[in-house]
Amino acid sequence: MGTRVPAWLAHLEDEDYQFIKRFLLASGSLKELAAAYRVSYPTIRLQVDRLISHIKGLDDRPPADAFDAKLRRLVADGELPSQLGKELLRLHNSVAKGARKST
Repeated sequence: MGTRVPAWLAHLEDEDYQFIKRFLLASGSLKELAAAYRVSYPTIRLQVDRLISHIKGLDDRPPADAFDAKLRRLVADGELPSQLGKELLRLHNSVAKGARKST
């Protein structure tokens, strides 16, 4: 088995790793997880939704440059809508391609 860590996993915070571990140990039961964290079910549901959104904002391709990395972080953290992030990244990549062709 290889040791390559997927990009989406590498970008998680320690708190997220612990949450995922507890989620798995609770066999995916949000009710059990809410009891373990001593919070309400809706609070756990929000945490799961935030984590899902964060992971969806990332993919397994390494960022091409610093702008790409920053854009992906903003989308993953919910500070930038996913669709806008994709459009900005598409425009950035087309400008970068044009710059490479002219050099």
